[in-house]
Amino acid sequence: MRFQAFKSDGRIGLGILNSAGELRGELAGSPAYPGDLLELLGKGGDALSKAGAALANGQVFDTSRIEVLPPVSAPPKIICIGLNYIDHAHEGGFQRPEYPAVFARFQTSLIGHNVALIRPHVSTQFDYEGELVAIIGRGGRYIPLEQALDHVAGYSIFNDGSVRDYQLRTTQWTLGKNFDATGSFGPTFVTADELPRGATGLRLQTRLNGQVVQDASTSDLIFDIATLVSQMSEGVTLEPGDIIVTGTPSGIGHARKPPLYMKAGDVCEVEIEGLGILSNPIADES
Repeated sequence: MRFQAFKSDGRIGLGILNSAGELRGELAGSPAYPGDLLELLGKGGDALSKAGAALANGQVFDTSRIEVLPPVSAPPKIICIGLNYIDHAHEGGFQRPEYPAVFARFQTSLIGHNVALIRPHVSTQFDYEGELVAIIGRGGRYIPLEQALDHVAGYSIFNDGSVRDYQLRTTQWTLGKNFDATGSFGPTFVTADELPRGATGLRLQTRLNGQVVQDASTSDLIFDIATLVSQMSEGVTLEPGDIIVTGTPSGIGHARKPPLYMKAGDVCEVEIEGLGILSNPIADES
C-alpha cells in the first residue's frame, strides 16, 4: 500500500494512492478518518492494513489541489546515518566506518513533497543528500539482527538538506543538519511488502535542475536496514513512527570541484525505485 498524508482546504487527510495514481482517502473530522500514520503504526496489529483497505474506498482527491505532508509529520525520533556508502565516505576524506555514524534531526526541519527547501540567509553552502528512509512499525530494544526487518513497517525518501559551513564548524553535525525546513520527506509511505526485503537493490538517483548528481543502489549501503535497526536499538528503544534516514551516496555538491550548492530557483529531485520521486524547489529564507 502507498499511503499519502496531505492537507486539503486546511484539513489534514490520509489517503491511498492506487496503481492508476488516484488518491482516495478521508479528512480528519470525518467519521471514516482512521487517524494519521503515526497513530496507525502505534496501534499495531492489522490497524494499518485495515485503514488502507478502508481508505482505498474513500473519496477521491485532486492531487493537484492538495498540500502533500511528510508521511509522519512528528516522528518520535529521527535517526540519521552518515557515511553509509563507501564512495561517499571517501569523497569526504573518511575511511570505511566500522560502526554507523549517527546524528539526529528535529521535527522542525521537516517539510513535504513540492514544498520549498529553505536556504538560510546565513549560508551559501546548502547541499543535497538523497536518502532511503526506513519507518519503524513495531518498537523494541535489543532487537536481534534476524528479526530486525520485522520491525520495519515501510519506506520513504528523504533529502537531507545540509548547511555545510555550519555542519563542518565542529565534529558534531547537528546544527548544520537541522536548520528549519531543510529536510524533505515523502511523498508517500510505501509498506514493506511492496518492496524487496530490506529495500535492497533499489536505484537511488538525485537530480538538481534535471542533472543527475547522485546515482547508486541501496545494495551499496555499508550498514543495511536490518543492521541499522538492530544496532540503533542497542542504545535506544525504537518506537512506532521512528524514522531511520539511512545515508547518502557519493556525488554531494560539497565534494565537487567547483562545489555545487542549491540556490533559490533550483529544483532538487530524489527518486528511488519503487518509492517514487520526492521533488522540492529551493527558496531563500525571507
